[in-house]
Amino acid sequence: MIALEGVSKVYVNLVRTRRVEALADFSVSVAPGEVFGVAGPNGAGKSTMLSIVLGYLNPSSGHASIDGQHPRHYIERHGVAYLTELVAIPPRWTAESALRRFASLSGLSGTVARDRVNAAIDLLGLDDHRNKQVRQLSKGNLQRLGLAQSLLADSDLVIFDEPTHGLDPVWSQKFRDVVSQLRRPTRTIIIASHNLDELERLTDRVAILSKGRLQRIVASGSVRAEGGTYRITIAGPSVSIAEIFPGASPVDGRLNEFRVSGSLAELNQRLVSLLASGLIVTSFAPEESRLESEFRSAVGEGRS
Repeated sequence: MIALEGVSKVYVNLVRTRRVEALADFSVSVAPGEVFGVAGPNGAGKSTMLSIVLGYLNPSSGHASIDGQHPRHYIERHGVAYLTELVAIPPRWTAESALRRFASLSGLSGTVARDRVNAAIDLLGLDDHRNKQVRQLSKGNLQRLGLAQSLLADSDLVIFDEPTHGLDPVWSQKFRDVVSQLRRPTRTIIIASHNLDELERLTDRVAILSKGRLQRIVASGSVRAEGGTYRITIAGPSVSIAEIFPGASPVDGRLNEFRVSGSLAELNQRLVSLLASGLIVTSFAPEESRLESEFRSAVGEGRS
């Protein structure tokens, strides 16, 4: 569906004659049916990469295509469902009139447009806000309106840039359901986000960028075969956990939760022994996901 081959993008400051390489020799392919994540610190090149995929920018070198076509040509023919990082809608429009206008821009009209607008309002919980002016909406409701407009057109290409920015925890979770509903074999979804947990839950793979370069691509949900540090929580206090997990240390501020380390094989054996002792384990999970670990390694930053 999407192919970037050796893509670089250089910006030139004409005043200072300074060249800034925002993207360098970037290559990736994203298949139909895939939900693909993009992560990186500020200035990593995420926005430039998305702008090239959308056809807003042409690469300085390399080649970008969607379904074998120049990105802009593809989008002009087939459309795109796109949520920009910062939602900007004329403040005097009402939520519903804004969606009607966006539906018209998407080539929808009549009953189809009305049905799509109502469906988007229902899906994003905007019914109580449909007659409010955009300037009256909270930051979270404005973000939901932005999401609603991106879902009006039934496109095979969906691009979300920081989609949960400003959403409360309830709607952040509901956004996961939205992405799940959007999945289909012919559709490609790209999600750029600073929220690694969100990407871990939503995507199939995540590209990690740093300083304009692709550092690595990580399969979401994968774990390190060699093990690492895990957190284990038990149903009640116990003095025996340190006997079964030497070196186990309590997690500050967390009742009956401990930090343990080792290979997966060793940890599984010790977990069996813990269960055999009669203790009830309520959770056992990596202290950080594979994506978090790979991200820290790729960008050279410690956890805050």
